[in-house]
Amino acid sequence: MKTCRFLAIVAVAFAAPFSAGAASAQEGPDLIFRKSTDFKLLTPNDKLATYVVDDPLIDGVACTYTAHEKGGVAGMFGVAEQTSEVSLACSQYGPIRLRAGKEKEKFSQGDLVISERRSLLFKQMHIARGCDTKRNMLVYMVYSDKLVEGSPENSTATVAIQPWGGAEPAKCSDWVK
Repeated sequence: MKTCRFLAIVAVAFAAPFSAGAASAQEGPDLIFRKSTDFKLLTPNDKLATYVVDDPLIDGVACTYTAHEKGGVAGMFGVAEQTSEVSLACSQYGPIRLRAGKEKEKFSQGDLVISERRSLLFKQMHIARGCDTKRNMLVYMVYSDKLVEGSPENSTATVAIQPWGGAEPAKCSDWVK
């Protein structure tokens, strides 16, 4: 029994610095729920995990994404390379405006909203932001890259900037460099 407990402590201590999910947003993504996709007897199951992240530059917009989290021995130790398939949906949940204190800050097309490690060393998932100035909508894309070879797997979501609470809608063209 003591050997099992010792191994569990060593596994957690080893996996903690390598675990996926090092997000670039201030607080990182919020885990909403996980669902198992298979059963493994002695190691963690593979799961789909759904997260929500607020755009760190723009108030009133949040993106939800679902990503595969590998289980098994490699997943248990935090060294599994996660798949590139990630779904994305973004929506307006309040008035859309640049965050307080960033009034003079503008973004470039394709700026990163969040980056998250998907393997021990070489693979990352990114959510990038752009602005369709003609239609006044924010455009978000999720994709993964890898040091040697990235993946064409991606997903795109848009947020049409709508009036909120009787206020005139913002113009995303005012925020693009």
